[in-house]
Order: sequence, then C-alpha cells, then structure tokens
Amino acid sequence: MAPVVVYDASVLYPSTLRDLLLRLAQVGLVRAKWTERILDEVFTALRRNRPDLDPGKLDRTRVLMGTAVRDWRVTGFEPLIDSLVLPDVDDRHVLAAAIRSRAQCVVTMNLRDFPPSVLQPWDIVAKSPDEFVREQIDIGRDAVYATVARIADSWRYPPGTVEDVLDRLERSGLVMSVAQLRGN
Repeated sequence: MAPVVVYDASVLYPSTLRDLLLRLAQVGLVRAKWTERILDEVFTALRRNRPDLDPGKLDRTRVLMGTAVRDWRVTGFEPLIDSLVLPDVDDRHVLAAAIRSRAQCVVTMNLRDFPPSVLQPWDIVAKSPDEFVREQIDIGRDAVYATVARIADSWRYPPGTVEDVLDRLERSGLVMSVAQLRGN
C-alpha cells in the first residue's frame, strides 16, 4: 500500500512542484493529504505575493486540487494542535494533520520546523520535496518521468517540453531529483 504523506503549504505553493506532487498521488505512488487550513495558507500567500494572478483562476486551481486527489482532506485534527510543540507554532496544525491521518511523512521545505525528535514518537519523518521525489524515482522512475511528460503535455500557452518542466522543478529546489531524471 502506498505511504500516506502530508503536503505542507510550502510545497504546494510553487505551481509546477504542486502539479508534480498531485500527479504522483494520482498515479498511486503515495496517498497525499492536506487540510483546508494548508490550502488557505497556500492561496493567501499566492494572492499576497502574486497580485498579477487572476483570483478566479486561483479559486479554480483550489477546486481542481480537491478533485485531483481522492481522499485528500484531513479533518478532526484541530484538538491535537495545542498539545504539540514545534519551533514554529504556526506549523503545529500540519503535524496534527499528519498524526490524524496516520501519515508516515510530512513533505516540507521547512525541515528545521519539524525536528526529528518531535516527529519520531509519532513515527513521522519530515522530508524536503527533493528527497521525497528522489525516493519516488527510486520506487518508480518510469512513472515519475511519465508524470513529468504529462505535465509538459498539459502546457498550452506556451507549449512545454519535458526539459521545460525539469527546469522549473530544478528552480523549485528539486536539484537532485532533476539530475536523477536527466540521468546525471
């Protein structure tokens, strides 16, 4: 059975990385989870940092995320939040969601906010998106590469290539994963 992973807002913010992570769940490599609160963080940051983006398209993206991955929504985690201790109190809801969903992993760009000593009693590890995707490549390189190709095929204006997608993923921090997919 595929592992359960919680995606933090930091990895759902960059559009190409978000697309890759959601598609990895669609092909069954993982069972992806997140909360409405995590989505609130993502879309609040996008609206603040990217006022050039059409608010209607952002709303549509949020709805599409909810239909792209089955059983993504974690609920009932709120009572756990106040009992958790993390370096950044604003990340406690992410750990609470991971505990509630019995996740094995939190995928985040903010590893320092999820220290192993706090996660270990829950049998949860925090992984960078690069480490996480590299593990998926080790499990199913062809499936991950095909996912990247499907992302490129979905780009229309302008059309994209696999290399374009890999370039964007590399800029999002997936340096080692992209090197692995390029065969380096």
